[in-house]
Amino acid sequence: MLLVPNILALDFDGVLCDGLLEYFQAAWRTYSQIWPTSYPTPEDLAPKFYRLRPVIETGWEMPLLIHALIQGIDESEILKNWPSIAQTLLQQEKLHSADLGAKLDNLRDEWICTNLNDWLSYHRFYPGTVEKLKYLLQTTLKIVIITTKEGRFVRQLLAQQNLNFPEELIFGKEQKRPKYTILKELLDASPENSVIWFVEDRLNTLEKVSQQPDLASVRLFLADWGYNTVDERKQAQLCPHIHLLSLPQFAGDFSGWL
Repeated sequence: MLLVPNILALDFDGVLCDGLLEYFQAAWRTYSQIWPTSYPTPEDLAPKFYRLRPVIETGWEMPLLIHALIQGIDESEILKNWPSIAQTLLQQEKLHSADLGAKLDNLRDEWICTNLNDWLSYHRFYPGTVEKLKYLLQTTLKIVIITTKEGRFVRQLLAQQNLNFPEELIFGKEQKRPKYTILKELLDASPENSVIWFVEDRLNTLEKVSQQPDLASVRLFLADWGYNTVDERKQAQLCPHIHLLSLPQFAGDFSGWL
């Protein structure tokens, strides 16, 4: 068995880049388009949103999470039952997830077009991740980014860091395929005995990968610095197929990951 991967697959938000500040700004501005209000942003809203970021899987949920908080739904209830709460809110408000996602993406596009530097300023790459990427891009290792963020937004953020990342190796939301499907395609297109390591900050996503029999060879890592909870990190430690990874480990040699 190889001690290092041939292919390193990385999530973007919550693994490479911390976009919490931008998420809240984009979510609040989109919320305000759907539910116009003359009230200023509630002071306690952003901290609640940050704490609940782990429940978000796709962008369309972000303004809906704002709506849930404005409606007074308890944080603990959201943590436990967000998927069903989100669907209930969609039905109550006669909304469609695709429309919410389009509104959010359009707002981001307009924000980028009118004030790119301002949009970029709301993002922070995690310490050591840019340096690690720059180093790995100079090696023979194949690095891919698999994310639910639109690929064009990822490209803007990587370009800001002077990272010359191959566009064809960024698999964004526009792919409209589950992450495990993209991993299967990467494995099928790779030489025999290739080894993929996949770093993700959502436990649910890693569990779905682990349930695919033809992806049994893929090593799975939960980024403990990303958008997950203490309980999820404890769960990961009990799962034989998932390795809990720290940021210092990520920045270091592969020999220290396992």
